[in-house]
Amino acid sequence: MALRACGLIIFRRCLVPKLDNSAVEFLLLQASDGIHHWTPPKGHVEPGENDLEAALRETWEETGIEAGQLTIIEGFRRELNYVARKKPKTVIYWLAKVKDYDVEIRLSPEHQAYRWLRLDEACQLAQFKEMKEVLQEGHQFLCSTAA
Repeated sequence: MALRACGLIIFRRCLVPKLDNSAVEFLLLQASDGIHHWTPPKGHVEPGENDLEAALRETWEETGIEAGQLTIIEGFRRELNYVARKKPKTVIYWLAKVKDYDVEIRLSPEHQAYRWLRLDEACQLAQFKEMKEVLQEGHQFLCSTAA
């Protein structure tokens, strides 16, 4: 059975949102272990919680951002399936906008750094093809909606 994890692709908008689609910045976290990869906050689903609850809890644990500081964007949910540490893994992501552009990030010991990045920079840091694709899909979705 595949490991199941959930997370949020957190973003903020710079400048004037409707005039400049490159104004979207994504939050990526750098892992403290392994290859120090960069991803949005995510983690395993605990017994008794649904997928979105897991994504919100993991975001709070890994970044200090609480559910009330975010707006979940309706209509965007992506499932990634891949192998991690020789085991199948499923990760579900939603898009979430921070309500405060200057929200404070408090990293957990699981991560050593964070960065707000425009799409091209985020894709360069995201080492895995599937992660790059979901970032691109999220950006395209945001550019086509009022989110």
